Amino acid sequence: MLADTLYRVPRTSGLHVLQRRGSGGATELTSSRLRLAANEHATYHTPTEETVIVLQEGTGVLEADGRQWPVKRRGVFAERATALYLPAGVEVKVQAQSPLEAILMSTPAVPGGRAVLAGPDAVSVQPRGRGQFQREVHNIFVDDPYVKRLLVGETFNPPGNWSSYPPHKHDGRDGEPRLEEVYHYRIDPPQGFGHQTLYTSDGESVTHMVRDGDAVLLPYGYHPVAAAPGYRLYYLWALAGAERRMALYEDPDHKWVNEELGIRN
Repeated sequence: MLADTLYRVPRTSGLHVLQRRGSGGATELTSSRLRLAANEHATYHTPTEETVIVLQEGTGVLEADGRQWPVKRRGVFAERATALYLPAGVEVKVQAQSPLEAILMSTPAVPGGRAVLAGPDAVSVQPRGRGQFQREVHNIFVDDPYVKRLLVGETFNPPGNWSSYPPHKHDGRDGEPRLEEVYHYRIDPPQGFGHQTLYTSDGESVTHMVRDGDAVLLPYGYHPVAAAPGYRLYYLWALAGAERRMALYEDPDHKWVNEELGIRN
């Protein structure tokens, strides 16, 4: 099961599904990539799922709920995120003014609410860890009152550093709320790579070499990430499941790392 969690979809024009709820072990999340050339446009609408659209790079205009928002991002490593929350049943039009790429994360939700744009100033930046597992977590839609089920943010690993470390999980097997998760990766420079490990306490284990543009489904188990030396690693993350709150269960074999340093995952 964990061996079939890597998704490597070529970057081509238009909207393309990276992984889909109902296949490959995913029960909550669907993720897609949108790529537009300058002056191209696309519309997106789903009647039964809420969606968060996270701009990766480019400039354009988003239009939904009778409102328009100019958006821009030089790149995920250059600027903080700009993201649009789209309730179920609300259509968005994306008009690109320069080459534009965005990732869409969606999950089933009841209709209602309004489209909300979170700009760079709304991103909550949280340094985590220390030494070789120091990284930066950017919460985009986590503590807001708008989104019903999704939790969305970004993590940045310096070259050679680990994240999601000490290893944690949120599959409900040890009493924590069950949350499914998807990571979408970018690497700088883009020819680099990282390692995504997924494992369980009963011995199931797989490690993926992740490259720029890859996605990995995290259906259950612990899931630490490592950046290769010389390469910065980024991943956009989205969670959905039993509750809309962060609830982590650290691997008992390794939680001493945080306890000794007096820090949190």
